[in-house]
Amino acid sequence: MVIELKIKVKNVDINYIQYGEGKDILLLHGWGQNIEMMRMLGDPFANRYRITILDLPGFGSSGEPKIAWDMTRYSDFLEEFNQLVGIEKPIIIGHSFGGRLAIRYSANHPVEKVVLFGAPCIRIQKKLPLHVKVLKTIKKMPFLNNFGDYMKRYIGSRDYKAASPIMRQTLVNVVNEDLSEYAKKIEEPTLLIWGENDTEAPISEASLLEKIMPDAALITLKGTHYAYIENLNRVISILDNFL
Repeated sequence: MVIELKIKVKNVDINYIQYGEGKDILLLHGWGQNIEMMRMLGDPFANRYRITILDLPGFGSSGEPKIAWDMTRYSDFLEEFNQLVGIEKPIIIGHSFGGRLAIRYSANHPVEKVVLFGAPCIRIQKKLPLHVKVLKTIKKMPFLNNFGDYMKRYIGSRDYKAASPIMRQTLVNVVNEDLSEYAKKIEEPTLLIWGENDTEAPISEASLLEKIMPDAALITLKGTHYAYIENLNRVISILDNFL
């Protein structure tokens, strides 16, 4: 039986689990997700590794930050968390937002290996939908600013609409940051596992990420942004060989 543990980091109450023995594997879930989304990747390796999975600040049973964070604040948080729970040079595995955090953290901290699932990293300028152009225009007009916030609640992204005010601003902060320069600094072996039909982090971005990272390999799977779940047995086999 795996028991959920509690710890306070950066003045935020954090929920996490830690089980198994051996080298550390640290699993980071995506935006709006929780520990359970990564358990299926940790359990098969608990006989050889120590597995740590946490509800990141603002998600699951963990508390929210007191102010909106960006990727640097999340990375600083993860550094302190690892120190407090005794994690050194982990194999770090992240999906989506958790993958972005894995990139930001691994660029400046010692890690053994990195695995990224559908982790949008390179900010590519895209043609904005009409409703986004309207919102940007409204936000520039002081007398309509509150109306802009009202509109966001109704025509913003699913993640944005589901978030609290602090996490909405956090979402804006983290998705607008290009992590290319951080990715270039990661010299450890890195595995990119992507769904060929991922619309959240298109495979074209994964190809660019593979090119700029010193030691990265891209594996494409049939599936969507959650291709690691849709191809779970194959992914476990891939990880077993890579780790």
